[in-house]
Amino acid sequence: MDSSSVNKQVLVTGGSQRLGAGIARHMHAAGYDLILHYRRSSVAANELANELESRRPKSVRLVSGDLADQDSVASLIEQVLAVGLQLEVVVNNASMFFPTPVGDINYADWNNLIDSNLRGAFFLAQGLAAVLKSQQGCIINMADIYAGSPLAGHSIYNIAKAGVVMMTRTLARELAPQVRVNAIAPGIILWPENETADEFKQQILKKSALGRQGSPDDIAEAVMFLARRANYITGHTLAVDGGRSMYI
Repeated sequence: MDSSSVNKQVLVTGGSQRLGAGIARHMHAAGYDLILHYRRSSVAANELANELESRRPKSVRLVSGDLADQDSVASLIEQVLAVGLQLEVVVNNASMFFPTPVGDINYADWNNLIDSNLRGAFFLAQGLAAVLKSQQGCIINMADIYAGSPLAGHSIYNIAKAGVVMMTRTLARELAPQVRVNAIAPGIILWPENETADEFKQQILKKSALGRQGSPDDIAEAVMFLARRANYITGHTLAVDGGRSMYI
């Protein structure tokens, strides 16, 4: 374990399940203490916290909040500041994803997708900027390959993730030189929970250079690289997509 990371903390939003849980496990194994955020999945969050605490006691703090709600974001910032004196890394992973075909979009869809993917992450970064500056820390935002090549039928999500890319560049400039800000654009890592058709999956996999699905560990390794070994990289969006973005 790198001694410089002992007692340093990482906040992972949406960290109790799926990709967030993979990132959380990886960062914890690397020696970071976790501030694990969840919105509604308290059971999964507590199960993950218990799992990790069995390996290293008193290494996980749970915080909750809805990133699509202004008051909840303010409360979340207060929760993190109360326990995050050694906060070095913020991973803005929490996200909503659902289709919004043009013609059927309403204001609630717009608000939910923009707020959960973009607005909440921005205000969380702003609220935690001072402690991150004190730790010479970094922010890692979760973008998407569809930020540059839109996914049909998901216009609001595409717009939100394109905003995440620009937010990354903007914050990298505004928070420099103390805080580095980068993003990751995943490709085929986890399928949407409602997508089970093997034929659809195979069609998508054929349209990537490596021809196979990635894993949460691939994203977690990229997070670790940006957090710990990319000291001269900021304002960058790293595609971890098996070459998928070359085909869309």
